[in-house]
Amino acid sequence: MPELPEIEITVRDLRKKVLKRAFIDIWTDFPKMVKRPTFEEFREKIKNKKIQRIWRRGKNIIFDLSDGFSLLIHQKLTGHLLVGHWENVRGQWQAKEKGPLLNDPMNRFLHLIFWLDDGKMLALSDLRKFAKVELWKTKELLESEGIKEIGPEPLDRNFTFSKFKDILPKRGKIKQILMNQKIIAGIGNIYSDEILFEARINPFKDVSKLSEKELKEIFKAIKKILKKGIELQGASISDYRKISGAKGRFDEFRKVYRREGEKCPRCGTIIQLKKIGGRSAHYCPTCQK
Repeated sequence: MPELPEIEITVRDLRKKVLKRAFIDIWTDFPKMVKRPTFEEFREKIKNKKIQRIWRRGKNIIFDLSDGFSLLIHQKLTGHLLVGHWENVRGQWQAKEKGPLLNDPMNRFLHLIFWLDDGKMLALSDLRKFAKVELWKTKELLESEGIKEIGPEPLDRNFTFSKFKDILPKRGKIKQILMNQKIIAGIGNIYSDEILFEARINPFKDVSKLSEKELKEIFKAIKKILKKGIELQGASISDYRKISGAKGRFDEFRKVYRREGEKCPRCGTIIQLKKIGGRSAHYCPTCQK
């Protein structure tokens, strides 16, 4: 699933490509991807709406539109947004541009396409079709439970070490806490593994057992690893692609995620993979105590 760095890169790139553009029309072969309202209403209401602002809240991409509307897209497990030009060839959408939009198989699962007023197309590619698309009145969206319950943004200036300590529950395994979107926004499986490796903390350690020094190391690692993810344009280990269709480069940096059976880059111990609450944890049993 795309996490904070991937969503942030997507938002920044979308601002360069589609900000101030207007929606002309929309196509889908999977109307259920639009969760609010019905697809027919969605298509009618979004026509001629101008994109005035694009921003991120947690893992949500939000387009603030003209007339007080907002478009929310959550890419879920395998979704990613693309900008380009496509044509329908014998019932299949095919990119007109040479390069990753055309050549990378992960960019071919187009289930939602928006036509824009400058001739560009905004497409949602989603292998498993779990993505969520909603159209809201902006004021209602900002007051909705789904937005208000998201925890603080870890890269905000006001996300201090004191704030970090305040939001932590009294008990719970630290990896699960880092991935809880109601506690802290945007961190998932990939970056929680890398954060805890950077901080030398075992993912199964209970937060109640962490010292002040260990909490400071986790806090510093959160900032460092997420910024590194953005700098390297996200992780394309699985399905994520940038809006150009190209891969991010965080794979070159990751130390433990999906490296089970390999040697720890710090001490040489074999990296382990264990389940934690239905998710996976990759870690070094020697370095991470």
